[in-house]
Amino acid sequence: MVDISEDELKILKLQLSRLKLETRLRKDLGSELDRQKTIAVNAENLAKQRGDEIEEISRKLAKYLPEQLYKSIFSGETDVGVKSKRKFLTIFFSDIVSFTQISENMKADLLTEMLNLYLTEMTELVLEHEGTLDKYIGDSIMVFFGDPRTSGKNLDALKCLEMAISMQKRMAVLGVDFVKKYDISDPLKIRIGINSGFCTVGNFGNEKRLDYTVMGRSVNLASRLETAAKPSSILISESTYELVKGDIDLDDAGFFELKGIHNKVKTYEVMP
Repeated sequence: MVDISEDELKILKLQLSRLKLETRLRKDLGSELDRQKTIAVNAENLAKQRGDEIEEISRKLAKYLPEQLYKSIFSGETDVGVKSKRKFLTIFFSDIVSFTQISENMKADLLTEMLNLYLTEMTELVLEHEGTLDKYIGDSIMVFFGDPRTSGKNLDALKCLEMAISMQKRMAVLGVDFVKKYDISDPLKIRIGINSGFCTVGNFGNEKRLDYTVMGRSVNLASRLETAAKPSSILISESTYELVKGDIDLDDAGFFELKGIHNKVKTYEVMP
C-alpha cells in the first residue's frame, strides 16, 4: 500500500475538482453550441418562410402595378409617396369599336372571357415594347412611354408606334377568331390615338391609396385622337409625327376639331 501525504492528497483533490469543472464546462459549452445551432437553423427557416411569404405577396402586387414601376419600387429605386414630376412622354389610348353594343348582346361569362383574352394579348405587346401600362378602362387601354425609365423621347415614341402597329396586326387575327369562338357578327376592330408632350406623372391620391398615372393636356389630346381615329387605324399628333417621321410610314390625315381642345389639331395616320 502506497502512503500519500496530506499535501499530495490536497493536490489530487484539487486536480480532480479541476477535471470535474472542465468536464462540466465542456458539457455546458456543447449544450450551448447545440442550442445556438438550433436557434440559427430555426431563424434561417423562419427567414425563408417569411421570404417566401413576401415573395408571394409581391407577385400578387405585381398584377396591380406597371411592370417597370413594380421593379423600380421593389429595387428601392423609387420611393412610394404622394408626389409627381413633369416629364416628356408619349401617351397611347386604344379601345374596341362598338364594344358597348357588342357587350349588350353577349352573355356575361363569354364577354368576360373574350375581353380578358383580348387584354392579355395586348398587354403582352405592351411589355414586349417596354411600355408602362397605366390602366384598363373597360375595353380601353392606356399606356405611356418615358417613365419610370426612358430611352429618349424619339425612341420612346418609336417604341409606342411599333407597339401600336403590332396591336393592329394582332387584332386583325384575333378579330376573326372571336367571330367564330364567340359567335359575334363582325370581327372586332380597335382604334388607336397617340400623342407626345410634357405631362405630370407620378403618384396621385393619399397615403392610404395611390394611383400612379399621368395627367395634362397631352394626355387629353391622346384620348381625343383615339376617339377620332377610324376603325383599325392609328392616329397620331404632329408632335409625335416629328419624333418618328423618318422611321415610320405616315400619311397626312388633316386637321381635326377635337372636344376639349381649343385649336384644330394636325394629325397623321400610320400607313399599314
